[in-house]
Amino acid sequence: MKRLINTIKNIYKIEELRSKLGNTLLFLLVYRLGSFVVLPGVNPESLDALKQQTSDGILGLLNMFSGGAFSNASIFALGIMPYISASIVVQLLTIAVPYFQKMQKEGESGRKKMNQITRYLTVAICALQAPSYLANLNNQIGTQAITDSSSFFWISSTIILVAGTMFIMWLGERITDRGIGNGISLIIMVGIIAELPGALLGEFGSRIAQAGGGTVMFLIELIGLLLVVILSIMLVQGVRRIPVQVAKRIQGNNTPVGGVRQYIPLRVNTAGVMPIIFAQAIMFIPITIAGFANLDSLQGFMATFSNPTSFWYNFTFAVLIIVFTYFYTAIAVNPKNMAEEMKRSGGFVPGVKPGEATAEFIDSIMSKITLPGAFFLAFVAIMPSLAMMFGVTNKFAQFYGGTSLLILVGVVLDTLQQIESHLLMRQYDGLMKSGKIKGRVTAAAVTMPS
Repeated sequence: MKRLINTIKNIYKIEELRSKLGNTLLFLLVYRLGSFVVLPGVNPESLDALKQQTSDGILGLLNMFSGGAFSNASIFALGIMPYISASIVVQLLTIAVPYFQKMQKEGESGRKKMNQITRYLTVAICALQAPSYLANLNNQIGTQAITDSSSFFWISSTIILVAGTMFIMWLGERITDRGIGNGISLIIMVGIIAELPGALLGEFGSRIAQAGGGTVMFLIELIGLLLVVILSIMLVQGVRRIPVQVAKRIQGNNTPVGGVRQYIPLRVNTAGVMPIIFAQAIMFIPITIAGFANLDSLQGFMATFSNPTSFWYNFTFAVLIIVFTYFYTAIAVNPKNMAEEMKRSGGFVPGVKPGEATAEFIDSIMSKITLPGAFFLAFVAIMPSLAMMFGVTNKFAQFYGGTSLLILVGVVLDTLQQIESHLLMRQYDGLMKSGKIKGRVTAAAVTMPS
């Protein structure tokens, strides 16, 4: 406790860090307040049916990502997911389309062009989702709760929903620029945390209502949740170290003499939570195509992929996570560049020739450690479905592993690492006794174009 108090004092002493934390909290507060601002023309006292609809299923998951804004018929109802979906499309285009590949190689100017394209695509996705959301709203709460169901209401509400998502995106960029941590990551995390107290109380009430052993089962669930959190931290922090011999050189002579052994840390989960977020965004596509209002009448393919407890939904979700894990690991780690940098600095992996052979060696190691990491990431992501099989309520099950837990763990560790870096730079004690938090590398954060 004393160490925590001293750390808070040290944070307050650093003006830059104090300012960044203040900006971050201010922007997040604006986001949370906006989640309760109901669309003009909607009676907020008539939203019980909408809240019931979003209490479980895929809409419940979508509501959690929006921090409850979806069920509140808020101006932020569409959340940040359209922006993430647009980012997925743009990043995939950089692999398949030469025009985007060329922009990616143009440096800062190319990045700005891609960011602008991402924003335009976000507007287009929001323009498709907004009418579906309004149709669902009209279907769930009825025309008597909408004071004005004319064309003006539909057009103005669509514009407001699109603007709401763009404003959230702007808040995320401001947090990244002027605050601490990655803005989009923190916005998603805050939305998830906002749903945690209600889910916890709901699960407790459900267990208490059971005859015999309900409290014991609730405690067992909490212990299980703690174990999953520990496993998730291990997954995020897991590192495989490759020994590297860094040679010393005689002045005026390029011949290496002796050397010092160092290590290259390669993370088991270099991609962080990005594979889960991107895979989840893709799994939301069926309800976007079908329209929120028609979920009950869906059949066949659409019904299967709109049910987060179905086998094929979870199987597809797991496969997408594994694919995206390799995709982001390939982006974050470039074995050829690492091998060239080692060669220039006089370093080499013992028993491996410098250059191409070293690049192949590092690539082989990355492939071996990424595979189990990807499978474990996928397993943790589908754990909510397994938890529901054992009677855990839908809302609480979303925190029992799955997307929400890994995002919380990953974003918290990444943010704490940045705070610790500021403290250590000013020669203050870090947040932990070791003085180092094994957070994720930058590429592992939920990093979106800015």
